[in-house]
Amino acid sequence: MSPRKILCFLLIFSAIQYAQPKLVVGIVVDQMRYDFLFRFRNNFAEGGFNRLMNEGTNFTFAHYNYIPTKTAPGHASVFTGTTPFYHGIIGNDWYSHELKRNIGCTEDKRYNGLGGPDQMSPLNMLTSTITDQLKISNNGRSKVISISIKDRGAILPGGRMADAAYWYTSENGNFMSSTYYMKELPKWVNDFNAQKLAAKYADSVWTLSKPMENYRNSFPDENPYEADVFSENGTTFPHSLKNVKEKNKLEIVKNTPSGNQILVDFAKASVQNEMLGQHEVPDFLTISFSSTDYVGHAYGPNSVEIHDMFIKLDSQIADLLEFLDKSVGKGNYVMFLTADHGVDETPGWGNVKLKQGFSNKSLTKAVKEFAKTTYNTDNLIEEYSNRQFFLNDSLMAANKLNQKEVRQNIAEFVRVKYPAVFTVSTRDELAGKWASRIPENPLLNGFNQSRSGDILVELSPFYDFDNGKEKANHSSAFTYDTHVPLLFYGWGIKRAQIADPVYVVDIAATVADLLKITEPSGCIGIPIIK
Repeated sequence: MSPRKILCFLLIFSAIQYAQPKLVVGIVVDQMRYDFLFRFRNNFAEGGFNRLMNEGTNFTFAHYNYIPTKTAPGHASVFTGTTPFYHGIIGNDWYSHELKRNIGCTEDKRYNGLGGPDQMSPLNMLTSTITDQLKISNNGRSKVISISIKDRGAILPGGRMADAAYWYTSENGNFMSSTYYMKELPKWVNDFNAQKLAAKYADSVWTLSKPMENYRNSFPDENPYEADVFSENGTTFPHSLKNVKEKNKLEIVKNTPSGNQILVDFAKASVQNEMLGQHEVPDFLTISFSSTDYVGHAYGPNSVEIHDMFIKLDSQIADLLEFLDKSVGKGNYVMFLTADHGVDETPGWGNVKLKQGFSNKSLTKAVKEFAKTTYNTDNLIEEYSNRQFFLNDSLMAANKLNQKEVRQNIAEFVRVKYPAVFTVSTRDELAGKWASRIPENPLLNGFNQSRSGDILVELSPFYDFDNGKEKANHSSAFTYDTHVPLLFYGWGIKRAQIADPVYVVDIAATVADLLKITEPSGCIGIPIIK
């Protein structure tokens, strides 16, 4: 072969080898409904959400395809490309038949916390993530860093092979990690924590970004359907933590835009110190903004607080994009932005009471009494968790009860007694079926054979299980919980707005297709970027 041909071959090989972005940034905004993009758009600047929408691909009809729409299943589904049926994260926590107690989704007592008390790992997740697949594709040369205020928002996106997952702890205001990933925190993380930014932010005052007339799409600022998070005897702006007990300030600061700001600060430090986007293979940074969820639960989706939270998040994302342009290079990174779930309405919507309460305690008591009366035995109901009844299999066997019949009879009792129940299913009705990309049966898509309960209860739209102090909630298969934003931006992404139905499980498949790597092990999504 002539030198010229060899040179051409090497140039072609080099072009093929480097036909990847330098960095993938996956952003999940905790509790962001799709309509927020447009309801708040007039108050957004050009460099944040509008930049992603105007210069990237906006999928306007992206949905979750399973129940329950909660934080942990949402984050797991985004990055695995599948549903709880396969990845096994059926809730933020769930009842363990084996341990006879509830366990956290990332709980793992085999590992110690670094910088904080939490003992965590990703090992409860059963399938690989897109971040894992990137590591596998190049023998671990890619660097994967995953960060969030919440432990589950950091650990699950990073998968089993992440170089590090970091999350915030209100015990001391640190970003912490786990000995699952490393023996000790890197010096740069200790240096970051030494700044005590959370304590400094806790002394700040949350004021509105715009004049009050700019918030006319929101409910009145003083509202009886909102929580008094800051012990101010009201819900009117401005907000501060001056009335919050000193021991609680590092926790309550998460309920302000400063919770998102400290995450942006940490994201920048991660990019700089881990040299993300500076390697010969793509790196991956996952960021989960959690403060939107804390504020959303307390004030609801139509509050001035959530409106202003997203105006400030818009500026924070603009700042992050500008930073990435300088540190990685505009056009050298690809970003996607989505949410882990939406949220329902608060009570008192206009003059119509849309939302109705439903008591878990009442339901559980009635089912236990029915089981005792019908089968003349106590403790037939072992646990009620995540709207699922777990029955005592050994007790049914000892009493020679037909287990399928018992499950069916209890389900029928719930169905008849409670008109608010939209559907109730037994594990027998779901057995032998496989979850699919299309949500023909959202309950099946969210069911895991080894971890889910025996009887699953779902309520009608705008009915809500009692939530304590939470004024708005999520977890259903209805559109206010399932319809979320989905934006792709940057390397390899065209400007487009697409209204075709797509699903959150398509994100991992799309990233795999862009990177030309194998999709995650349980992936049921499809590539949606043409």
